[in-house]
Amino acid sequence: MAEPGVETRTRSSVITARAAATFEPVGRSVATARAFVRDTLQGWGYTDVVDDAVVLTSELVTNAVIHAGTAADVLCLRTENGVRIEVADLYPEREVPLQGTGHSLGSPDRENGRGLLLCAALAARWGVEYSPTRKQVWFQLDLPERPVGTRSAGPALPNELLPVADDRIRVAVAQIDRSGTITAWNEDAERLFGYTADQVVGKPIGDLAAWPHTPGIGTGIAEALRLSRWEGSYGIRGTDGRVIPVYASHLRVRDTNGEPSTVCLLVRDYERAVLQSPPRTPVDSSGESRSTDPFEVFIGSPAPDDLDGLLQRTVERARDMLDGDAAFLLLATDDETELEVRATTGLPSARQRFARVPVEAAGTGRYSSARMPAVHEDLAAVPGAVPLLNGTGMRSVVTVPLKVEGRLTGSLGVAAEASGRYANEEALRLQFAADRIALAVESARLGELERLRRGSLSFLVEASDLLAGTLDRDQTLALMAQMTVPTLATWCAVYTIADPTSDPYLSYVLHEDEERIDGLKALLSKIPPPEPVPSPGARVWTAPADAAHQAALRTSMRELGLGSSSLSSGIGTTLATASAVGGETVVLPLVARNRVIGMLTLGKPSDDHFRQEILELAEDLSRRAALALDNARLYSERMAISQSLQRSLLPPGLPQVPGVEVDVIYRAAGEGNEVGGDFYDLFPIHDNAYGFAIGDVCGTGPEAAAVTGLARHALRLLAREGFGGPAVLERLNAAILDEGARSRFLTLLYGELWPQEDGSALLKVVCAGHPLPLRLRQDGSVEPAAEPQPLLGVMEDLELYEQTVTLDPGDVLLCVTDGVTERREGTRMLGDDGLTEVLTTCTGLTAGAVTARVLRAVERFAAEPASDDMAILAMRVPEPHQD
Repeated sequence: MAEPGVETRTRSSVITARAAATFEPVGRSVATARAFVRDTLQGWGYTDVVDDAVVLTSELVTNAVIHAGTAADVLCLRTENGVRIEVADLYPEREVPLQGTGHSLGSPDRENGRGLLLCAALAARWGVEYSPTRKQVWFQLDLPERPVGTRSAGPALPNELLPVADDRIRVAVAQIDRSGTITAWNEDAERLFGYTADQVVGKPIGDLAAWPHTPGIGTGIAEALRLSRWEGSYGIRGTDGRVIPVYASHLRVRDTNGEPSTVCLLVRDYERAVLQSPPRTPVDSSGESRSTDPFEVFIGSPAPDDLDGLLQRTVERARDMLDGDAAFLLLATDDETELEVRATTGLPSARQRFARVPVEAAGTGRYSSARMPAVHEDLAAVPGAVPLLNGTGMRSVVTVPLKVEGRLTGSLGVAAEASGRYANEEALRLQFAADRIALAVESARLGELERLRRGSLSFLVEASDLLAGTLDRDQTLALMAQMTVPTLATWCAVYTIADPTSDPYLSYVLHEDEERIDGLKALLSKIPPPEPVPSPGARVWTAPADAAHQAALRTSMRELGLGSSSLSSGIGTTLATASAVGGETVVLPLVARNRVIGMLTLGKPSDDHFRQEILELAEDLSRRAALALDNARLYSERMAISQSLQRSLLPPGLPQVPGVEVDVIYRAAGEGNEVGGDFYDLFPIHDNAYGFAIGDVCGTGPEAAAVTGLARHALRLLAREGFGGPAVLERLNAAILDEGARSRFLTLLYGELWPQEDGSALLKVVCAGHPLPLRLRQDGSVEPAAEPQPLLGVMEDLELYEQTVTLDPGDVLLCVTDGVTERREGTRMLGDDGLTEVLTTCTGLTAGAVTARVLRAVERFAAEPASDDMAILAMRVPEPHQD
């Protein structure tokens, strides 16, 4: 039954593909489900909705496998318009808050309940369905609308206006597989570039392509081959080594087996009209062109569909329009207080990209604000008026604002190396162009922000999963660094603060180039750490770049002064380190439980800058990482305390018993346990007399360990007071019963050992409900060395007795707990008979070799790790040495 207020499932769309998987109710299933949905949608070519689908699936599967505690069934259905994903669990009676009813969707900060809230925010449609055995939540994500059919049709033109081409137009066809390797090469490709198919098939296309480097554009040949469709110019190196300009159209396809490849059509660049998409020039019914869009006049058609491409095209057209030497475009931050460099031409773009300058510059006058057009006839007269151009050699510049509905969204500028090049007329022309493109730029910027937001959600979901998956401090530090490099920064350093009185300590350093890590670590170790300021947000830290530049300068001067080649490697390392940290460095506080526990430091290479969206994502990550790091610290501290207390319950060491070999192996079950319900002891009672014990408290863990401590210390105290074996155990039994509700059953083998002058050893033992000790004689025979008696902690009145055993030279006494004899593999159990069989093979072995062989037999008996505590004690009387 569908809940009221929520749209129910529609089956009007035709399902063209489906994929299903079931995930067990364990934590790792959430990440596996995300990978399943991501791979499925990417395989279908639905990359536009992958991030939203992964985020929604993550929340719904988490609700099923973590909160509801059942398996989750995930079904992906592909339609012609989008994708539908269904997540079902087996907990239908669980209440689900719904939109449009009296129930609240809940806070996003709650542990659960965010799945439906996200569905309402991201999905086109969603719903909840119930059956007697399961609950199903589904959501529909629609693909963005794409035009179909004819994109545009050009007007009828006179013959003299048609594009010119050679008599024989050749269209080269090459097919490239997913690794970038050429798999097909037609005859026209051979004629155009000189290579036969045999010469190029199997080689990377990158060996032939001469890809132009356009500042501000990250798309290269590898990226273009991964796009579903790409069109543009580049070069192909011919057999004579010369680069032949071509115009290409790339189309990504897949064969019937699902293997993707790219089909490339190439013509000579001057024949681009054969392949180039026609300009979008609408015509009326009379065949006459209507008024041309000023935006297309300035940008060209087709316009780039990505923000970086649009900005780069803008600065190039602005530079050409005003015949300038350089141009730049800056976008305003959300609060409109700063401008961020996003595209340049004619300037060192790598150095300036994402640099930020204030909207309102210092001082007053016509050059003080980016909100108004400005013309600088000579920058030498007003140094620093345009910080972006400092040191570039530009003398004159015109800048105009980009505004949308009166709000400043950016700034566009054109500069020239000569002074006096620009006046108000150029400013008006540039402002007219800026007004035409401002809306398109803002729309593209908002689209980029939306994609970044969705990508950030996926990133933070993955990061939270990884951080929550460990309580180890060192592993948490490593994860923090690996999640930031290279996704958010080029290098990263994590400082930790042990307590409020301690100084920050450099705990972890990572660089995307492993060869730079040692130099970076050495540099950071020599400078004071950043101040642990608790205020949120990223703050710039200049100390690493300053120190690196000073070190590089000193090394260079030393090299020049000495004129020795022995320092060449040293100077190279120092200069490389300076380059690695020469860009912007920011520090984010790691705050957990209202205390600064460290700092996350992120850096960029030479003169590079962080973009604001990356800093906001890093700030969000630092909050999650700080809590994970503090949880790891608390866990480590408590584990250290627990292990210290547990170690205090173990004997400090085994004493040397004259004439008797003794060896013990002890294994406590459970992660982090050093002491459990099993215990052992061997201690001197008085001259030439020793007490030994091996016991098993009912249960495992800390509660059993508490009774272990009581028993071990009571045995030592009572034995040294002169009580015999039965009296010792009877008083220990009374002490256990006095514990009341905390008392536990206890099986115990206790004995006293007297080495004899004739080389034998006399033992007096009491076996209170414990597995019987086994005696191995020199002839290989094995027999019990005691009789069973009642266990401790059950009855108040016990009547125990001791038995005397004499170990002759070469004899072994083996004592174990039931973790050895009850070792299981399915329905099989090692048992007393199995232990006896193992012991018969130990004739002539030392005590240490006996315990090792028994342990090996226990471990090999079953594939699974032992689930019970285990203690093995062996005592052997060595044979006299033969002269």
